[in-house]
Amino acid sequence: MIVTNQFSDAFLLEAERHAAWGAAQLEALTAYMPEGPWTADLEACLYRQGGLELRIAVLGTYDVRERSWMWGWANPGLRGSEVVALTGAIERYGRNHGIAEFTEETLDLSGFEDPRRAAETLAFAGMGVAEAPGYLGLPAGPDSLVYFLPDDPQVPRAGLNTVALPRELVTGAGLIGRSARRVVTGYLEYHGLPLREDGDKILTDLPGGSAAEIEFDHAGRIAAVRLTAVA
Repeated sequence: MIVTNQFSDAFLLEAERHAAWGAAQLEALTAYMPEGPWTADLEACLYRQGGLELRIAVLGTYDVRERSWMWGWANPGLRGSEVVALTGAIERYGRNHGIAEFTEETLDLSGFEDPRRAAETLAFAGMGVAEAPGYLGLPAGPDSLVYFLPDDPQVPRAGLNTVALPRELVTGAGLIGRSARRVVTGYLEYHGLPLREDGDKILTDLPGGSAAEIEFDHAGRIAAVRLTAVA
C-alpha cells in the first residue's frame, strides 16, 4: 500500500492530460443520467437507474473510515472477472509509464488534507486513462463509495465545441493546477487537433476554418484563449 500525502508528478501530469476533455465529458454524463435509485449486477456488468440500463466496469472503491482507495482490478472478490477487465488497462498503463498510483492495489489517502478529493482525483485520472465517458461515484454502504466506469456506446461523448473551447480549457486548467500547458495539449490531442507551440503560445486549427491561440503567462497559467476566423 502506498501511504502518501501528495501525488507524484508523473500522476499529476497524466491527470492534467485528461482534465479539460474529462470535465466536459462528466458534464455530458451528468446531463444524460436520469434521476432515481440505482442497482448494479456486477456479474452481468449492468447498472440500472431510472429506467436506464448501462454496461459498466468497477473503477475502484473508497473506504471512508480508513480513507483508502482500492482499484477495481485489485479487489479480491472481483480480480480477473469481466467487470474489472476495463480497469485492468489502468494498471497496465501505470506499469508502462512508471506511474505508481495506477499500479498499487491500495492507496492510503489519510495524509491528504482532503482524502475524499484525492479519491476523486484518482477516479478522474483512471477514467481518462481508460478513455471512458465519465465515472459514477455512489455510496455502497455507510462507510464506502463505489466508482463505476460506463462501458457502453449509448453514453454520449462530449464532442468538440469551438464556442465552449475557451471555457473548457480554463475549467480544466483549474482542476488540478499542475500544468496548464499539459491540459491544453491533452485536450487538443484528444480531439485530434493539430498543435503548434510558439514560445508562450499554443496554436491550433479548428474545424470550419477557424483557429485558436492559447497564451500562457510567466507562471504557466492560461492568460488568454483567442478564437479567430481564418481568411
